Amino acid sequence: MNKILLSALAALTLGTVAASAGDIKLYTDANGQVFTTEAEGRTELKSSSTKVQAKASKLKFSGTHYLGFISKDMKEGTKDRTNNFELRRNYVQVKGYLLEDPKSYLRVTLDATYSNDKQASDDGHADVYVKYAYLYLNDVLPSTGVEFGMVHRPWIDYEEHQGWWMRSISKVFVEAGEASHLTNSADLGFNFKTKTPYFTSEVGVFNGEGYHGTNDGAADEAIGDGISAEWRITASILGNGEKKRKPLKDNYFDASFFGQYNMDNSHNADTVGTVADYKFYGLHTVYNMPSFLISAQYVSSDNDRLDSTTDWNGQGYSVNGTYRFGAKKEFSIIGRIDNWENEDTVSGIVTSTEDNYIYGVAWQQNKNVKWLLSGQTYNVDTASSKDWSSAMLTAEVHW
Repeated sequence: MNKILLSALAALTLGTVAASAGDIKLYTDANGQVFTTEAEGRTELKSSSTKVQAKASKLKFSGTHYLGFISKDMKEGTKDRTNNFELRRNYVQVKGYLLEDPKSYLRVTLDATYSNDKQASDDGHADVYVKYAYLYLNDVLPSTGVEFGMVHRPWIDYEEHQGWWMRSISKVFVEAGEASHLTNSADLGFNFKTKTPYFTSEVGVFNGEGYHGTNDGAADEAIGDGISAEWRITASILGNGEKKRKPLKDNYFDASFFGQYNMDNSHNADTVGTVADYKFYGLHTVYNMPSFLISAQYVSSDNDRLDSTTDWNGQGYSVNGTYRFGAKKEFSIIGRIDNWENEDTVSGIVTSTEDNYIYGVAWQQNKNVKWLLSGQTYNVDTASSKDWSSAMLTAEVHW
């Protein structure tokens, strides 16, 4: 309840951005952006009961929502099928433009999710939390801006917007629990982002535990005091790396080297509480044209722990493709294959292999709504089988 209350207060704060002594009129344009100054093409927002005050010259609101239904068949000896509606992502976001540079802003993003996993006496739980909260400063270096606060980590946001456009049905390879599960998408720190026509990159330093974690362990002897250095370096072979690409209109061909060196991570403590480093490296390439996309990557991870574990230790690959058709390329056939081998840190022996298959069709109803009907099959070769398969219906909504 406290978490939800604090998040609600944060939403009010982000809606006002900053208090002001005087009343400010608000105006909106055809794109739905909100302004505090009058200009041609802007219409004043009328309200008889609620006043919004801000020191920002412009406020921009947006939202992303993944709404779905999943039928899941667990294959552990006897079949056990579950059927659940899901709220996989529910972003509500505001950007406040506080500086003279029109490309610099403060961003706050709230995320609400609902899980059907049982915790304690609850049959399910809803969580509301801050996913991103950072100040972005444009052109602090040539062609380079910086995010400071709870920011994007260098890799996942890039792959979701260049190589795997189906985040509403599955996380990317390095984040998915059915694949390598090495990192997540946001953390406290800073991230320098460079964009030029033929070269882009992101380089940053972070706490390392991610936005769900903390750098304090459960026990005093398992407190992580290190940081994480993370990067993405991309060659945009066909150019246009500096623009926001649209997969149904743009051709692009990228090759990337990415990874992170996570030092003294509090989640990486051995049986006596000693923390250790781990690191992973990846190579990725993607080619896109309006009618299809093909992408592939290879990732290797090493854990420096001296006890026997497979956490953050192994190697694998992922390949995904999309074929688009229709008068406006509004229909898609999608497929993805993940393979991950878990290796023991002491013996170096592969202890298990995980295979993950995703397949389905999608319909882009309009610029705001996409529908997806998909299936997923997960197989792992362990003595206690955790294999499962699922069918999902998803509505992906942007505004």
